[in-house]
Amino acid sequence: MKLYIGNKNYSSWSMRPWVLLTEAGIPFEEVVLRFDSFEPQSAFKTEILKHNPTGRVPVLVDGDFPVWDSLAIAEYVAERFPEKNLWPADPRQRARARSVCAEMHSGFAALREHWGMNIEAHLADVGARVLAEQPGLRADLDRIVSMWTQLLAQSGGPMLFGHFTIADAFFAPVVTRLVTYGAPVPAAVKGYVDRVLALRSVSAWYRDAQAEHDFLQFEENYRTARA
Repeated sequence: MKLYIGNKNYSSWSMRPWVLLTEAGIPFEEVVLRFDSFEPQSAFKTEILKHNPTGRVPVLVDGDFPVWDSLAIAEYVAERFPEKNLWPADPRQRARARSVCAEMHSGFAALREHWGMNIEAHLADVGARVLAEQPGLRADLDRIVSMWTQLLAQSGGPMLFGHFTIADAFFAPVVTRLVTYGAPVPAAVKGYVDRVLALRSVSAWYRDAQAEHDFLQFEENYRTARA
């Protein structure tokens, strides 16, 4: 299998399946497509359109079969490798895990807009200012804190549903945002943030992202490449 992704410093959507596959120990070949431009004739668009008609990352190609969109990739991998237990075994907890992943996939617009993923940056001052100015961002952060607190209390940790699941992979980019912008969170949530950061997959992603500092920097346009 090949996984086509964007810059690791910025591409939260790419991070989800990469962390999932890596943490689960599922072999794959990584193909990084640098965000040079999002114009139709750019190198990025020219290459990704060979695999995804939407022109976005990530894309998983299994043999000659492409799967795009991070949630579709996660579902495909879970069915392809059932022995990895990527969803909770209990039907109700599995449904809850799918619910929170879908919520992450389609929601938290203010968080995405105001706290864009930028792993190599340290923007606590900016984070505090924007949090004070943007009620939508405060609402998104409150929801994340409430969700994680409840799930951790129900499962007993260390991950949201006990063991590592797709849900943890889906919220890994949120963890990076909380760190970048110095988000104020309670102790239970801070503990979860620290445990996610300590995952071998997330640690490896961080190392690669921090080595991308010589890449062209995109603070606005990169968001259009997510899927």
